Amino acid sequence: MKSHSSHWGAFRARWRDGALQVLPHPADPDPNRLIDNLPGAIRNSIRVSQPMVRRGWLENGPGPDAKRGRDEFVPMPWDEVLDRLAVELKRVGDSYGASAIFGGSYGWSSAGRFHHAQSQVHRFLNTVMDGYVRSVNTYSAGASAVILPHVLGPADNVARRNVTWEQIIDHTDVVLAFGGMAIKNTQVASGGVSRHVERDAMRRAADRGCRFICVSPLRDDLPPEARAEWLALKPLTDTALMLGIAHTLVAEGLHDEAFIEGFCAGWAEFEQYLLGRGADAIEKSAAWAGAICGISEAVILDLARSLAKKRVLVTTSLSLQRSEHGEQPIWMAAVLAAMLGQLGLPGGGLGYALGSLAHYGKSDNVVAIGALPQGENHVSDFIPVARIADMLLKPGDVFDYNGQRLRYPHIRLAYWAGGNPFHHHQDLGRLAAAVGRLDTFVVHEIAWTATARHADIVLPSTMTLEREDIAGTPTDPLLMAMHRVAEPYGQARDDYEIFADLAERLGRWNEFTEGRTSRQWIEHMYEEFRTKMAAHDLPAPSFEEFWERGELELPKKTDDGGMLRAFRENPVAHPLPTPSGKVQISSAVIQSLGYASCPGHPAWLAPTEPVSAEHPLYLIANQPRTRLHSQFDFGDYSRQHKRRGREVCSIHPSVAAVRGIADGDIVKVFNRRGVFLACAEIDEGVSPDVLRVPTGAWYDPVMDENGRLLCVHGNPNVLTRDIGTSSLAQGCSGQVTAVEIERYTGSLPPIRAFISPEPSQ
Repeated sequence: MKSHSSHWGAFRARWRDGALQVLPHPADPDPNRLIDNLPGAIRNSIRVSQPMVRRGWLENGPGPDAKRGRDEFVPMPWDEVLDRLAVELKRVGDSYGASAIFGGSYGWSSAGRFHHAQSQVHRFLNTVMDGYVRSVNTYSAGASAVILPHVLGPADNVARRNVTWEQIIDHTDVVLAFGGMAIKNTQVASGGVSRHVERDAMRRAADRGCRFICVSPLRDDLPPEARAEWLALKPLTDTALMLGIAHTLVAEGLHDEAFIEGFCAGWAEFEQYLLGRGADAIEKSAAWAGAICGISEAVILDLARSLAKKRVLVTTSLSLQRSEHGEQPIWMAAVLAAMLGQLGLPGGGLGYALGSLAHYGKSDNVVAIGALPQGENHVSDFIPVARIADMLLKPGDVFDYNGQRLRYPHIRLAYWAGGNPFHHHQDLGRLAAAVGRLDTFVVHEIAWTATARHADIVLPSTMTLEREDIAGTPTDPLLMAMHRVAEPYGQARDDYEIFADLAERLGRWNEFTEGRTSRQWIEHMYEEFRTKMAAHDLPAPSFEEFWERGELELPKKTDDGGMLRAFRENPVAHPLPTPSGKVQISSAVIQSLGYASCPGHPAWLAPTEPVSAEHPLYLIANQPRTRLHSQFDFGDYSRQHKRRGREVCSIHPSVAAVRGIADGDIVKVFNRRGVFLACAEIDEGVSPDVLRVPTGAWYDPVMDENGRLLCVHGNPNVLTRDIGTSSLAQGCSGQVTAVEIERYTGSLPPIRAFISPEPSQ
């Protein structure tokens, strides 16, 4: 058995009778079944087996081309394709400079710290091409990463070094979970997770008497072990509900005035808005909130009253801020926690993103493994990550971001490794048009994703099981040796080897490699970790011993509650990193920016594309439970949970009955941006005005009989809106979209997503 790790779990792997077997780490109390995608993926025919070049690019040369995604590919030997790519990189660099290159590679790929694809491509572009246009923030947390520093401090301090699961088990009276804390999300962590503890933590807290309240249109956003009450509000109305609770607290004198006075700034401005004494003259009462969010006034009043003088933890899932005005529920949740006087208390306050990743709710290790050095990026241009289509479609246009007026650069070449923008991004028809504007699109891929199919040059890369590495995170108790389990598929090569050969052709081999092989880099990174351990008088075995053993248990720091605990205990000695040093209930800085989409205090802002008679339902495009994003959608575990080969659309019985839809029917979901097909699953655990279709089904487009873009496989990002959350953060708004659904009665188009475009061998 060989040790290995992934973003969804540590495991052991072996070959038996010609088949790969994977077994979860023996210390994992709640293993993630996503590892079952690996055996069917490692030798799957959808793997990229050889370097391929798009025919149009090969015959016509670099330049914009609407045929990307629809063209055929030509196989090419490694030496020839790297020669051609080196010439193209030099052409773009010499003609336009490094600011014409976008280093994409937003994605998860391998859990290993050396073969981390983003690190590899960014190091290559920095050391060989003198830089690249970068992206900032994430699709998962684009809005919160910007708003939280204005209100409390860095998002990592609020999410990672704050309330722990142990605190909840011991101290919390009420968990008010906006967006829930779905187990499918807590089982994933960038860099690996060896022990999934969240399910048992919720069970133990509930056994002690902790009350869990799931505020979500989806009942299973909290697991059965939490024994949660389900408060099924309308999508996009969390901020209104929080305001209704806050109004009740103030109206009945249940808020913590002493905490607000001593630890908060900007209360007066917010209070005026809350009580209807501001410009809109509307009291944000429980009755007002109930009319918006679909929950009765009496329920809101009872809920608000039940929170007073309790140890309350207000949690917000990442899904809340992945929508238009996504900054508002995060800001308002912090304000609600402050009004209850709970910030900084063990098991109380704001649990931002708790339950969204396995990193969160855990104490840091004393020492963490480092990352591959990136080198220096000499290009200052950047975009918020979710604005890539805008950048490619609107070069030279001005846009707002967090108080800055920026200009989109003119990108000629995009280089991607280890990610799939045709999963993460919204309005995929628009993204395809945007990619068509490039001169050249280069992709390293293990398989023929939609991103690879839209590329000009596709270079086959190894998957995690085909290379050595080290997995480790700042919070997981194990540092894992990732042993090679299989030889590379076809002609696949490590990203590092590909970049090293390109660097040599461009005269920068030493700068990129520093003279090291992959194994020497892994040993070097381990020795740096070992030196840090020694600085803390902590023993660590030699690299050879570690590699043979397969793992190393890491000591944890003492849980001190982080920044918010220190602030609560001594606000003078430990002020928050905000303009006032306190919790910014209102922000003069944000107010001064004049963004109508993000005012100077948390506020209810109605969606600009609400449900309507034409599109009366909310589509929730949430994270899947059978894969990480779109990764290994072709694996056995993912494909076994599709129905009739397509993604599953969960629909309430009342909605299905009105439309004549039965369980197992193929349905089409549509709006003005396009259509996708899915298989209906009747489910009382979704609200009556909601459809749920998880993201990650590989994009498989055709044009329907009306000339609309149709994904036959069930990718909801055909329909989602490609707009920023606001002018402040410009985050992703793809979580919720207005749609209609009907039973599909036409001839079913075949699913081609898992059919390789490579010529038959």
